[in-house]
Amino acid sequence: MTNAPIKVEIAFAADAQEILDLQKLAYISEAEIYNDFTIPPLTQTLPEMLDDFKNYTILKATNNGIIVGSVRGQITGDSVYVGRLMVDPEFQNKGLGTRLMLAIEVAFPQAKKFTLGTGQRSLRNLYLYDKLGYKIVSSDAVTGDLILVHLEKTVP
Repeated sequence: MTNAPIKVEIAFAADAQEILDLQKLAYISEAEIYNDFTIPPLTQTLPEMLDDFKNYTILKATNNGIIVGSVRGQITGDSVYVGRLMVDPEFQNKGLGTRLMLAIEVAFPQAKKFTLGTGQRSLRNLYLYDKLGYKIVSSDAVTGDLILVHLEKTVP
């Protein structure tokens, strides 16, 4: 990959397979943290991903036409649930996750609140979300090893 500018834009159903492939690559590190390779991002199927395009606004980040990041948001009322933030491991720790999060927030100018969830041991995720103004509001046990932390950011 070259250092061509990375573009962040709306993804379409035609991007589903490439985003799904990236998702499976990017979420391996999360599965390793919890020693659970059955997490939904790793078991999602192409038909399920295509359904997501009906229910979510999905953004993609591209480098030379190749998808290297993605995030999705779904609005209910004035609240947006943000999900499946992913960045190709080769592009991690370079600000792309931040760019994607800011872009999904901009995609919903009517939103008053953004919510998301991540595992309690996903320290890099928690650091990023805290840096972007997301605060922990609750948590719940999913399995013996996984506690899901819920975060939210209120728009001033």
